[in-house]
Amino acid sequence: FHKDADRIIYSSAFRRMQDKTQVQPFPGTDYLRTRLTHSLEAASVGRSLGSAIGRQVLRRHKDLTVAGRNLTEEDFAAVVFAACLAHDIGNPPFGHAGEDAIRHWFAHDGKSLLARDIGAGERLDLERFEGNAQGFRILTRLQTWRERGGLRLTAATLGAFSKYPHASIKDGEEKFGYFQAEHESFAELAATLGLAPRGAGAWCRHPLTLL
Repeated sequence: FHKDADRIIYSSAFRRMQDKTQVQPFPGTDYLRTRLTHSLEAASVGRSLGSAIGRQVLRRHKDLTVAGRNLTEEDFAAVVFAACLAHDIGNPPFGHAGEDAIRHWFAHDGKSLLARDIGAGERLDLERFEGNAQGFRILTRLQTWRERGGLRLTAATLGAFSKYPHASIKDGEEKFGYFQAEHESFAELAATLGLAPRGAGAWCRHPLTLL
């Protein structure tokens, strides 16, 4: 668990957040608040929450183990810390406005590309482009793509990272957590973590996601 944060921090995708903002202000100083700053602050709070909750869980369940050793409150803290570090890693420049621009492009200028032989789910992936799904793709496939792909994070960290554990085709849900290209990877993750299914291509959240 503790290696996950190292792999995220030293990734190029994490460094790129220094050039991304959710809202572009007109500051009166040379300080510009970025996604990188926000992610570091969120991770700091997340680590403290993870430690506090881990302490409570282990008081009630003293024999929780993983890979043959007892879990510690530091393990809980490390998972939430890493998930918070990465939670915005898939967002485009200008945040939600950037997502809207990508969606708008595929609905208009790029519409001809969607006329090709692709499935309904893949079409929705582009028409409803989502930074959270792009984040899962970065963490599991795009980073270190020459070396089997992905940062090879623990299942717990990937599960805590996934705020919307379902595909773009789920009705009534605006946000989604993975693209069709990563369906098998996400299904394998959900099975490893024992996440309860909520219909086709959808699962319940990992408990640490709530932190």
